[in-house]
Amino acid sequence: MSRIAKKALALPKGVEVSINGQSLKVKGSKGNFEFTVHDAVEVAQEDNVLKFRSRNESDSSGWALAGTTRALASNMVKGVSEGFEKKLQLVGVGYRAQAQGGKLNLSLGYSHPVVYEMPEGVTVETPSQTEIIIRGIDKQKIGQVAAEVRAYRPPEPYKGKGVKYADETILRKETKKKK
Repeated sequence: MSRIAKKALALPKGVEVSINGQSLKVKGSKGNFEFTVHDAVEVAQEDNVLKFRSRNESDSSGWALAGTTRALASNMVKGVSEGFEKKLQLVGVGYRAQAQGGKLNLSLGYSHPVVYEMPEGVTVETPSQTEIIIRGIDKQKIGQVAAEVRAYRPPEPYKGKGVKYADETILRKETKKKK
């Protein structure tokens, strides 16, 4: 049985949840989400608490799905109340970033500038030329955008140059020595 599914999900103030059959709708100050719950999972709302359980008590896959559903619902609740953000840093001489509306212009040492179009629901900020902050309410979408931006120039192991997450540590390699 899933231990995560057994843990009730408390709803913060300002977050409204409506359950209609297998449809779960979450609405908050930053936006709203809609999610279709798997048929093997049962969702119940009591006061300001959501409870998840398997429809069949002896079904282990139902409990696994209930735990996954609870984790997704938790991310939805946090997203509509607080939001998510990922910070990226540019390390390297001449590496620059500039946010212009829904686009991110990157100079990463290529012969051409790299322009990344932000998907709907995701915003980008550049407090300095070497910092990028990606914000939104969908945790999965924020992580995907950050991974795609990082993929343009992943950090290399010798000098650490490239686009890296702010909390990422890069294992450095020693250069080859002549004997």
